[in-house]
Amino acid sequence: MSLKRRILSDMTAAMKSQDALRTSTLRMVKAALTNREIEKGGELSDDEIIKMLRSLIKQRQEAAEQYERGGRQELADKERAEIEIIESYLPQAATPEEIERAVAEAIAETGATSIRDMGKVMKAAQARLAGRSFDGRTVSELVKAKLS
Repeated sequence: MSLKRRILSDMTAAMKSQDALRTSTLRMVKAALTNREIEKGGELSDDEIIKMLRSLIKQRQEAAEQYERGGRQELADKERAEIEIIESYLPQAATPEEIERAVAEAIAETGATSIRDMGKVMKAAQARLAGRSFDGRTVSELVKAKLS
C-alpha cells in the first residue's frame, strides 16, 4: 500500500472512530499532500511524501517552541501530539550507532581529511542512511566533530 493510500485510509478510520486530533492532523496532511501534487502537476512518490512529512514536522516543532515561549503550553502540547501522529508515517528512525557508522564509512569512502570535505561526506552519509529517518543536523554535527 502506498503511503498516500495509507494516510487516506487511516484518516477514514480516525473519522469513524471519532478521534478528533488524529482526524484533524491527517486532514491537514492530506491538504498539504494535495497542494504539493497540484504544484508538481502529478502524483507524489513515497520519497516526496516523506520529505513533505518531514517539513510538516519541522513546522510543528517551530510552532510548539513559539507557543512555549509565549506561555501557551496547551497549544504546544497539541503541536507535539500532531508531530507524533505524523512521525508514525515516516520510516523507522536510524539509531545513533547507525548514524555514527554511516558517517565513519562515508569518511573512509571519500577519503576526507578536513572540514573542507564536509559536503562530500554529508552526501555519502545521507546516501548510506537512505530509507531511514534521521536528523540532518545530528549528522552534520557528527561529521564536523570527526573532521575537526
